[in-house]
Amino acid sequence: MNNANCDPHGRRVIIVGGGPAGLTAGYRLAQMGLPSVILEKDQIVGGISRTVSYKGFHFDIGGHRFFTKIKAVDDMWKEVLNDDFLRRKRLSRIYYRRKFFYYPLRPFNAFAGLGLWESTMILASYLYARLFPHRQEETFEQWVSNRFGRRLFQTFFKTYSEKVWGMSCSEIRAEWAAQRIKGLSLLSALRNALAGQNGANKKRVIKTLIDEFDYPRLGPGMMWREVAARIEQSGSRVLLGAEVEGIMRAENGVEAVTISRNGEREVLHGSDFISSMPLKELLLKFEPPVPDQVKTAAHNLKYRDFLTVAVIVDKSRLFPDNWIYIHDPAVRVGRIQNFKNWSPFMVPDQSKTCLGLEYFCFEGDDLWRQPDRQLIQMAAEELEMLQLAERSSVEDGHVVRMPKAYPVYDSEYNDSLRIIEDFLRGIPNLQVVGRNGMHKYNNQDHSMLTAMLAAENVVGAAHDLWRVNEEQHYHEEVTIAPEQQRLLKEKLRAAFARMDSFAFATATGLVCSMLLLLATLFVLLRQDSPLVPYMGLLGQYFIGYSVTPGGALLGAVSCFTWVFLLSWLFAYLRNFMIGFFIYRIKRKMELLTFKDFLDHF
Repeated sequence: MNNANCDPHGRRVIIVGGGPAGLTAGYRLAQMGLPSVILEKDQIVGGISRTVSYKGFHFDIGGHRFFTKIKAVDDMWKEVLNDDFLRRKRLSRIYYRRKFFYYPLRPFNAFAGLGLWESTMILASYLYARLFPHRQEETFEQWVSNRFGRRLFQTFFKTYSEKVWGMSCSEIRAEWAAQRIKGLSLLSALRNALAGQNGANKKRVIKTLIDEFDYPRLGPGMMWREVAARIEQSGSRVLLGAEVEGIMRAENGVEAVTISRNGEREVLHGSDFISSMPLKELLLKFEPPVPDQVKTAAHNLKYRDFLTVAVIVDKSRLFPDNWIYIHDPAVRVGRIQNFKNWSPFMVPDQSKTCLGLEYFCFEGDDLWRQPDRQLIQMAAEELEMLQLAERSSVEDGHVVRMPKAYPVYDSEYNDSLRIIEDFLRGIPNLQVVGRNGMHKYNNQDHSMLTAMLAAENVVGAAHDLWRVNEEQHYHEEVTIAPEQQRLLKEKLRAAFARMDSFAFATATGLVCSMLLLLATLFVLLRQDSPLVPYMGLLGQYFIGYSVTPGGALLGAVSCFTWVFLLSWLFAYLRNFMIGFFIYRIKRKMELLTFKDFLDHF
């Protein structure tokens, strides 16, 4: 093994991919004193979170808001770029039928734009969905329709979703949608609801980062360039233009990777390997090849590709939005970013505006293969069709193509991923992280979290990375100590646990009837007790009761019956009210989380 970039024990970590996940892994390893080599096949770091510079104009590959509930991720962002973060107000709208609708949707704005008839039909469709939902939620279409009605799905989700994915919404799996609203457990719902009652916490709970977000002064690429620089300052290496051609494995794990860089091939040996490259490509580069079943599963993984046409418009101000969703099927553009509204520093000349028109496609299709000049011309024409800018005001443009931008959740992906996961668990020194590395539609912060946990695994931890986007605690902001969290969790579960109506009624009935029986016997044992007349009055409530041994038995049976019925009713109503309360809380939390649903496309 080449000893360059090794720790004293001969450990050397090879990281494939220089996007947020790969760079975060390298950064965390550097903090722990472990050297690494990061391999990025492109000539720029950041992956899909890069920022491109063209003639002094900066633009993203999609907009990237910096917000998270993961404290470790937030700490890293602040540590790297604290003084270069801007606090931005969020404004995004939907363009539909030549009208603009605020997103998240605002009832009066939507009503005014859609009209009385369409609004009534949407409401009727919603009520129908609540009364007669799809019994099984297998597709994205069923998932959205169950929550918002089919009419609203067709109005605000169908066209845009099919632009993004290039397939019918009946083919997109419901798992993709469900992943966007992870974290709606009973504990999180109750904790947020109860916190909302506290005046001190109310603002924090209700005013979410959906309304405001942090953004680097010169775009997200600023973050990853700085992270790469700090990694190299620690003594590790970030190799650009380094394409992995082969991954050599033996019985005990991966031994080395073969790379091509500057026209030369090189073999890099390592002790630990972390990969954020597309999972399909990773598996097909193994030497010797993976088993046929795993190879077939890899081939079944699909991706949606993406290109941005950045245009420079000779106007100082066009529209106030950070971005606009285009739900008009007459144009091919899916979303339009206004980078000047993300940060004024993105545009060097304040008399001009830089827009990013985003087109979703498949690598090699007609859109992907169009010459840049034609794409810029099409973007200018579509801006004019949408009445956002005159075609003549577009004076320049630049095109960036991003392959494998989005892992596709189709009918085959789940079974294929399960086969691949089982195979990779048998390679102890290889970990996959990030969106493409795990073929999971992670956000930037969750991709970073998988990388942080992978780095900890290198030094002996045992985090299960495949569960990161499934376990509740990965999604919540940790604001209290673990022991306090455990105690709170136990108290909430105890307070809101379902009561067994039959057991409660039986126990209460037995206790009350036994007390009546014992009280009567006690009075009988004390002859001429002044309590006898008063005890006799209980006969008005308990059939057959009298202050005699036989009357006491009959009264005990009657007492048990009445108390059992009343206790059962109490327990039933208590369960019903708490169940309804929890349903309303979870529904509210689901709606709050769903508000920025489109942002994750």
